[in-house]
Amino acid sequence: MLKVLVGHADTAIVRLPTQVDYDNASDVGARCEDLVRQGCSTLVLDASEVQYLDSSGVSMIITLSRVLDDHAGTLRLAALSDHYQQVWRLLGLDALLPVFPAVNAALDGSATNAGAGARESLGRT
Repeated sequence: MLKVLVGHADTAIVRLPTQVDYDNASDVGARCEDLVRQGCSTLVLDASEVQYLDSSGVSMIITLSRVLDDHAGTLRLAALSDHYQQVWRLLGLDALLPVFPAVNAALDGSATNAGAGARESLGRT
């Protein structure tokens, strides 16, 4: 299930489902693109629960990055497992979209977790 958590009016945190694959990647991408059309300029993808990510999921993330670029926004990927971080680097995608260690670091736009607080307070499904 996709869960949208809001930090600020122009920021959204999307907690990705445990599997992001051919069966759901287009739906996940469409829901995220809707957020951008509604004014979200910073979109954080929380991958902390992702256990399986196939090429459709990777493609969806790359497409979202381009959509946000087209809208002068920012996509940030956070909390990707060690395995998928390694795959991300091997594919050279870290040059396109760096992976932040945690959602708080992605919200801060930094490589550290310091001072972000609990911004994941409002949940919608």
